[in-house]
Amino acid sequence: MEKKLFYGSEIVIKTLLYEEVEYIFGYPGGAIMPIYDSLHDYLNNITHILMRHEQGSIHAAQGYARATGKVGVCFTTSGPGATNLITGLADALIDSTPILCITGQVSSHLLGTDAFQEINIIDISLPVTKWNTQILKAKNICKSIQKGFFIAKNGRPGPVLIEITKDAQFQKTEFLFHPCKKVKNFHPYPCIDEKKIKEAAFLINSSIKPLIIVGQGVILAQAEEELKKFIEKTGIPVASTLLGLGSLESHHPLYVGMLGMHGNYAPNILTNHSDLLIAIGIRFDDRVTGDVQKYAKKAIIIHLEVDPSEINKNILCHLPILGNCKITLSKLISHVKKSIHKKWIKKFYQLRKKEEREVIRKDLNPIKKKGIKMGEVIKWINKYKQKNAILVTDVGQHQMIASRYFDFTCKNSQITSGGLGTMGFALPASIGAKLGAKDRQVICIVGDGGIQMTIQEMGTVLQNNIHIKIILLNNNFLGMVRQWQNLFFKKRYSCTELVNPNFIKVANAYNIEGKRVNKREELRESVKKTLNVKKAFLLEILIEQEDNVFPMIPLGSAVDEIRLT
Repeated sequence: MEKKLFYGSEIVIKTLLYEEVEYIFGYPGGAIMPIYDSLHDYLNNITHILMRHEQGSIHAAQGYARATGKVGVCFTTSGPGATNLITGLADALIDSTPILCITGQVSSHLLGTDAFQEINIIDISLPVTKWNTQILKAKNICKSIQKGFFIAKNGRPGPVLIEITKDAQFQKTEFLFHPCKKVKNFHPYPCIDEKKIKEAAFLINSSIKPLIIVGQGVILAQAEEELKKFIEKTGIPVASTLLGLGSLESHHPLYVGMLGMHGNYAPNILTNHSDLLIAIGIRFDDRVTGDVQKYAKKAIIIHLEVDPSEINKNILCHLPILGNCKITLSKLISHVKKSIHKKWIKKFYQLRKKEEREVIRKDLNPIKKKGIKMGEVIKWINKYKQKNAILVTDVGQHQMIASRYFDFTCKNSQITSGGLGTMGFALPASIGAKLGAKDRQVICIVGDGGIQMTIQEMGTVLQNNIHIKIILLNNNFLGMVRQWQNLFFKKRYSCTELVNPNFIKVANAYNIEGKRVNKREELRESVKKTLNVKKAFLLEILIEQEDNVFPMIPLGSAVDEIRLT
């Protein structure tokens, strides 16, 4: 019997279908045209979302991955199409987002000749991918894509890039799909040391001032329930990094706030008073640690982490526990004692009251004569949003304010660019998030600077009728840079003031309804309408121009040198 042969381009699509991919975010071009031609025959089985820029494609794939826990997939052509992915790849690598990017490439005989739209994307992307590969033969396509999926989603997730030459797309070969269950020399889950689990339990049971700090590792491991059981048994207060928000509901009595440069006052101050830090799924980013020479000097540090390279990278820990934290937390639960820490927790509430008095009340209930503040916008969002809402933020002041005040009530409820701080991330990421979580409300909060970096993705919203809520906080400045200029550069506002377009007319051009609010009296009802309307909507809110975000840890300072004003 004659073996059935398929074009390499068709094998790409068939492999994605076997991997149960439902969406591809992409932008076609010459070097990937054979794959798009084969995709045409499968559009009843897999949905392609035509984005307006390759950077938008990869951010949409990130948003989809973060909302679903699945691998996000995007397609681009060679040359500029491929290089336009670099920002998204770097963002996904730092924030541990599982995505798989497939790029076209010129035919193999043209490699190294500076052919039209040829670029060495393998070497360029090497530092910003978990794994990448170039495919020259159709027979290697299926196996490489399967391997890419396995690497992207197992262990610490991350981005994978696969480049396929045009001649490989045209070649014919057999299609043989065998699920990838392991990759040579890739060990995604370290063996758990039971002895260290018992040592950690002893330290936890003996501690007087313990503090748990959680990162995105808890969310990626789907360990939210284990975390909750662990803290409720031990009675230990919990603080979160920016990317760890949503791993525990905001109103849990043991949740003491967000860490970091613009985090809450109490957990930052008391980090340096703690005698035991239990770090779960975090990388000790500089925004969390401040001056590492002054960080947690009184504390024994236990670090639960799946990635061995993060152990002792930034902060020396006394007891590393390698492994998936869903499993290591479960093991710890069985060894720790039921406990409470009333005196210790009381200190967090005392410092919280100070922050409420000096910062929070002014943010949420400002003096009526002044302009609208970002915090009061989030207050009304909390009142009218759906319980299962996903918050997607861009980068800047609005990101910090939204993260501080948004009411996180369910899992996978925050998507943002944390480590890289990519302006322009939110709008395309919201598109991917909404497609991945159709039954959930997606609230996209952006600034007037960031939205203009990817504003063309409103075209994707139009073409695919995607019902996202865009809330634009407009102060006609690059707000976070302006804040630093205000505080540290004698108010010399160099190149940060923006002359903006009429955002409502821009949205209307893409058939997105919108409203502009500049009066506090209109704010509450406008937020309510935006969140209740059954389609995409842009709410532009003119906020106080020189509204700063506090608390703040000045760059290079210790965490307990945090400023309230």
